[in-house]
This record gives sequence, C-alpha cells and structure tokens, in this order.
Amino acid sequence: MANFCRNIALIPFFLLLSLTFSDFGVTCLGVNYGQVANNLPPPDKVVDLLSSLKITKSRIYDTNPQVLTAFANSNIELIVTVENQMLAVLVDPQQALQWVSTHIKPYFPATKITGIAVGNEVFTDDDTSLIQNLVPATVSIHGALVQLGLDKYIQVSTPNSLAVLEESYPPSAGSFKTEVAGIMSQYLQFLSSTKAPFWINAYTYFAYKDAPNRISLDYALFNPNSGMVDPYTKLHYDNMLYAQVDAAIFAMARLGYNGIEVRVSETGWPSKGDPNEVGATVVNAATYNKNLLRRQMANEGTPLRPNMRLEVYLFALFNEDMKPGPTSERNYGLFQPDGTMAYNVGLSALSTPSSSSTPSSASISLASSATKVKP
Repeated sequence: MANFCRNIALIPFFLLLSLTFSDFGVTCLGVNYGQVANNLPPPDKVVDLLSSLKITKSRIYDTNPQVLTAFANSNIELIVTVENQMLAVLVDPQQALQWVSTHIKPYFPATKITGIAVGNEVFTDDDTSLIQNLVPATVSIHGALVQLGLDKYIQVSTPNSLAVLEESYPPSAGSFKTEVAGIMSQYLQFLSSTKAPFWINAYTYFAYKDAPNRISLDYALFNPNSGMVDPYTKLHYDNMLYAQVDAAIFAMARLGYNGIEVRVSETGWPSKGDPNEVGATVVNAATYNKNLLRRQMANEGTPLRPNMRLEVYLFALFNEDMKPGPTSERNYGLFQPDGTMAYNVGLSALSTPSSSSTPSSASISLASSATKVKP
C-alpha cells in the first residue's frame, strides 16, 4: 500500500475511477483538524473518523493533551502548533526545552508527531516583535528536539500566508516582500540546514473572490481550462494552486535557496459565504476538493518540480462555528460537527456503525462531474 502514490500512474484511468479509499491508504493527503467550535465531537471520535477515511496525516493548531492522547497508536501522522503568543517565551532555549519536554516528549512516539509549526502566518502579522522572535524561537525548539533525540523524527517549520509574496504572477516572478526578506533569509537558512519544508497556506478561493472578472473560476477550481504559460520558463499551468506553489519556489531561489521543498499546509474552498463573497458555494467547494483529491491520487508535482509529489493538507475537517470573520470562515469543513458530510466530496464514513455489523469501509469516488469540460 505504501507504494500506491508512486504506482498510480500505471493504473488505467477507467479503473482509477472505480477505486475507493478502502482499496489503499491515503498517504498523499492530510486534513487540518481545527477546533474553534463549541460543538465538535470528542477527539477519540475524530480519530475514528480520520481512520475510517484512511487519512494518515493531520494537523492541529495547538498541543491539546486530549487530542495528543487520542491520536496515540492511531498511525496518523500529526503536525502540532506553537501558538503565536508563545514565541517570545520560546526564544529562550531553556524555555523551549521545557516546552518540548512537556508538550511533545510524553506523547511521542505513541502519537506520531512529525512536525511542529512554530506560529501561524507570522511573516504577515502586524506585530513586528512576533516576526523578530520567529527564527530564534524556531532555532530554540529545534535545539530542544536535538537535545532530546527527537530531531530525526520531527521537523520544525512555520506556515506562511501567500501574502508574504510581493509578486506571484507569473510564477517565475515570485519574490518575497522586501520588509521580510532579511528575516526570511535567516529562516530559509534554518530550513536548508535542517532539511525542513517551507509551508504555505494557499487558497485560490481568495484570489478568485477578489478578482472574479480577471481570474477564471475553472483555473481556480482545477477544472479543465486553457491555463496559462509562464512567459519566462514556458511552463504551462492548468491550475492556480500549482502556480502559487511554484511562485514560492522562485521567491526562495531569489534569496539563494533552491533545494527547499514546498508543502501546502492549508488549502480549501468555503461552501458558504456572505453575499459579497463571490464563489463561496457548495458546488464550488465540492468541485475544488474533488479535483484536488484526484490530483493527489495521481501523485502529481508542480510544473517546476514535476517529479516531486506535492504534499497538501486540506482545510478543514469540520465547519467551525466560533471562528470570527465573514461567513466563509465558518464553512470550510468537509464535515458538520455531528459527523455528517457538509457536501459530498467523495469521502464517506459511518460515524456510528451498528454494533452487530462490521463498520463500513469509507470510500472516495473519483468519478466526478467536476472533471467534465464545460460546454
């Protein structure tokens, strides 16, 4: 099963359409498990849901002991997060050692913690002291992992908003904002030396919402479209997400860092929005996520790095009713808090199987009307 992502290209397309998640472990995809809600199922039920879907990677936004305990022996790889407000404290190596000793070490390796996200979208935060603390805190946390012998198993990075880029179109013009370039260079040096990935939160929805008359909806949704050709590299892009990833790669190269892997720590599409949130519909959300799943199953890389599978974490597992902001913020979930699907993206699971029968295998139907060319 571990070789599925590598070997899927050998499977005829008509057969691929009939495969289900129950046929193989989904090693190509992660799902973000946000908890800004007051009506979510308990963590052990969440683990059951992820396991039934054969999802083997997840990310949480803290180090909640209940969650870390629930994920023990589940075989689900977990990325945990250091909250932004903790960075100032963790600049101190002793405090970082204490933090790792308390929040990571007791749960590892029963809970397969594979990454620590140091803050979230720090480089685009208005708090300049937070930005100044990012690299020292990251170095301190990694140093604590080294001291405890965990650095071989756990990578340290930070998720970045695409707003950290000054230019992203065409991808070859990718560059970081000048005000963060200095600290970004220090951060990239850390990633390079520790072989950790550069994480981006990339939402094609935002780009489309802000300019629906200029950006093709099909291009944003992975639907068939003519795409665009980068005038400098001559690479063809048939979807915006891959263009965004390659723009980040070019931005790093401009600072002298060519070999760092880019992973998508968040992407998704809201199923509901306010009247001014163009494109936030159930149909578009289902289409984006179905098409993204198909690309993940095909083990794709981006045009710039076609032989390096792009690792993606989908946002999010549940709709979260306490998230602030516009309506879309509370409607990124694949599932409602009661375990029912927010819409049918091809994932399905029985939350409460009959005790007298074997739990039904979750499945993904890769056949989707979203793949049809529009007339």
